[in-house]
Amino acid sequence: MEQTKRLLNSYLRVTQRMSRQFRDYFDQPDLTLPQMLVLTALGEEGTMPISQLARYVGSANSTVSGIVDRLEKMGLVERIRSEEDRRVIHVGLTAGYRARKKSAASVSAYLSKRLSSLSAQELDDIRISMEMLDRALDQG
Repeated sequence: MEQTKRLLNSYLRVTQRMSRQFRDYFDQPDLTLPQMLVLTALGEEGTMPISQLARYVGSANSTVSGIVDRLEKMGLVERIRSEEDRRVIHVGLTAGYRARKKSAASVSAYLSKRLSSLSAQELDDIRISMEMLDRALDQG
């Protein structure tokens, strides 16, 4: 039980710190970490359907749709109806997003810079641990 409490406390501290640092770095205090991940995915991969975006960021379609709704209200993304199939809606970045300071930088590039003091083995250990945690939480 003590290990679980320590794990939870570590997780909460890390995610809180990451969110704060990302908002500071991107000079976008109004954005949440999930919103930044969606923007980064679109910046790295380009315009895509919500279903593909959801797979890319590892969230449900409904969750990503809500994130897109909020980003659309902020003028950062737009929904674009597919020319080939009018039922398919793509999401893309707006000129307003591109005009924001540091908005073109990705979360992954920033994280790489922040973690550059860790060895390749340490980074691999963290990745493996995170994947194990993800699998354990996914078991329902």
